[in-house]
Amino acid sequence: MKKPYKPIQYFNINYDYYYGSVAMKRGLFVGRFQPPHLGHLEAIEEILNNVDELVIVVAAAQYSYTMLNPFTAGERVEMLRLTLGDLYDKCYIIPVDDIPSNFLWPQHVLNYIPKVNIVYTLNPLVKLLFEKQGLEVKGHKFVKGISGTLIRTLIAQNNDKWENMVSKKVAEYIREIRGVERIKFLYEHEIRIPGEKQC
Repeated sequence: MKKPYKPIQYFNINYDYYYGSVAMKRGLFVGRFQPPHLGHLEAIEEILNNVDELVIVVAAAQYSYTMLNPFTAGERVEMLRLTLGDLYDKCYIIPVDDIPSNFLWPQHVLNYIPKVNIVYTLNPLVKLLFEKQGLEVKGHKFVKGISGTLIRTLIAQNNDKWENMVSKKVAEYIREIRGVERIKFLYEHEIRIPGEKQC
């Protein structure tokens, strides 16, 4: 006997979970990560104590081989994964190119990423721009004495103290890809690209 027709049963997607109710909290953390350092890691650890998942945007993804942005987007993604360790399972790492318009930039970023509830930043302009998108914006932990600029400068000056500011695996990775020699060359020749943003 022919079985009666049954309509297709679509998956019962919990949109509250995926699209931002109290059941699911997803944060956004933006940086150039040139390179990812222990200050970034402490901020991410703190943020993950307050959210279920974290979207990490690798900004200025189109830039590489310059003084401000010596590493490619792919290299930065790999270094972030090495930095995060077990925390990687709670994170999305998404490279996003910069665009000329500050006003349009937040929506540009949001178009590339899963939906988020909250943005974490210490940059006053980033705070203003995402608040205009209707998102909650909070600060995060800041570690004094560690920055990408300082790390790159120390490398250019042949000062090995930079290795204390990144994870051991990231230091090994930078040496493996000859990142030390690359940064020294870029600083020696002052390689820049017009339009690069520092933050």
